[in-house]
Amino acid sequence: MIKKWIPLAVFAGLAIGTSMAAEKPNVLFIAVDDLKPDLGNYGNTLVKTPNFDRLAAMGVTFTNSHCNQAVCGPSRASLMTGLRPDRTRVHDLKTVCREVSPWITTIPEHFKNNGYVSVGTGKIYDPRCVDKKSDEPSWSRPFRLYNLDYNDQFPEPVAAAYQGAAFHQALKEMTAEGKKGYGPIYKGLVKRDLHPAVESVDVPDDAYTDGAIRKQGVKYLRELGGQGGKEKPFFVAVGFKKPHLPFVAPKKYWDMYNREDMPLAEFKKHAENSPDFAYHNFPELRSYSGIPAEGPLSDAQSRELIHGYYACISYIDAQIGMLLDELEQRDLMKNTIIVVWGDHGWHLGDHGLWAKHTNYEQSTRAPLMFAGPGIQKGKSSAAPTEFVDIFPTLCDLAGIPQLENLDGQSAKPILDGSKEQVDDYAVSQFGRGKAMGYAFRDKQYRYIVWVNGDKASDGTTTPAAELGDKVKAEELYDYKADPLETKNIIKDPEQAERVKALRATADNFLKQQHSRIAKQTASAK
Repeated sequence: MIKKWIPLAVFAGLAIGTSMAAEKPNVLFIAVDDLKPDLGNYGNTLVKTPNFDRLAAMGVTFTNSHCNQAVCGPSRASLMTGLRPDRTRVHDLKTVCREVSPWITTIPEHFKNNGYVSVGTGKIYDPRCVDKKSDEPSWSRPFRLYNLDYNDQFPEPVAAAYQGAAFHQALKEMTAEGKKGYGPIYKGLVKRDLHPAVESVDVPDDAYTDGAIRKQGVKYLRELGGQGGKEKPFFVAVGFKKPHLPFVAPKKYWDMYNREDMPLAEFKKHAENSPDFAYHNFPELRSYSGIPAEGPLSDAQSRELIHGYYACISYIDAQIGMLLDELEQRDLMKNTIIVVWGDHGWHLGDHGLWAKHTNYEQSTRAPLMFAGPGIQKGKSSAAPTEFVDIFPTLCDLAGIPQLENLDGQSAKPILDGSKEQVDDYAVSQFGRGKAMGYAFRDKQYRYIVWVNGDKASDGTTTPAAELGDKVKAEELYDYKADPLETKNIIKDPEQAERVKALRATADNFLKQQHSRIAKQTASAK
């Protein structure tokens, strides 16, 4: 018999009545795809993000926050369940989370079970890692992934991306051939070599997908907040798709920047003494038209991509601003918890890399911001924080029961100023072949240990239960002395005691994870 973890104080949760529900804070839950912390409130003086900056003034910005695996599906599965990838068993973009871990409970599902109206639109989960209804158990109503409210003066973007005339002509031809649906249309564009990594067209915000997603989010806030949240509190999830490739945004956001001002990566090599297998050939970017199949990109092409990335950030910033405006206009800000997160970072040429898919800083580090009742205003925290912390933090802020056996820690003590940190380090992971790399990031150092997995009875590789003799490689970076990760200092004699302690930390972590996996396996039977 499959069982779910039992919420603590479950009977208290069942006691939510109309008057109690009115006291519960609403939640606006905003996800931004592939967003690294290149934002004004994170110190980037070139990018234009007035609404991220506005939100930062309202709450707390975490400057040392990290995803649990730097790729969309696993990162989101972990964030939404409060469980690390080894426990969700989602390490790729094809595993459906509830098929391999049917006992899980997600954040919106838990809020729904505790008296909230839970609705969502856009990209919250990676659609390849959930059912066709964007994880149906999570929502009080059907999730709005498709059938969005685009600007009716313009055709919908082709393959949910492009607005250029050539794409609409290609769509007309493919439609005449009987092709329909995202998959066949996108494959048709690829066959025509018509899928560039960037596009700038002079259209309104809602002629592209993220503007339409924002409109749906505003509709939810108007409907559910129209009565001040007096009947039931709301949990509104809005997931924006940019700045994920392709970098498409209305022309006005491109016009905010001079391409020659785009900053090229300072360090484009592999770190000295680092294992070659830790890197990749960025196949995600190379799949787009005009990107070379091998070798580095030119400076001109790099600047074009960075220009597109920044334009997309400013585009999303504007959409977030409209959501905040709606909260203010409906007098909902005072009783709404706002959380904004990017699902992972993104390499923009550093280490010679583009996209994500590594255990390095530019890949794992991502924005995380909270604002709302009980949260300090205009503060930042360098405490190590990871995305599995979001689930318990939201429960604490909303005053609803916690779930047992979550991997994260509530960051509420940081948000209300009662503690400086709750974690000693943030943990990320990414695999290469049969080896899994685990990265431990504290306030100054990153320790990465590559561990060969154990062989299961069915021939598959399972997470190692301890380090033992399974260590394939190790890396250590000191961000105070070397912020660009230019040299792996794991063999530096001066670091010997630190490395010994970090190995013990990693070993204890693996043993704890193994124990939790064993417990959840037994409970699910």
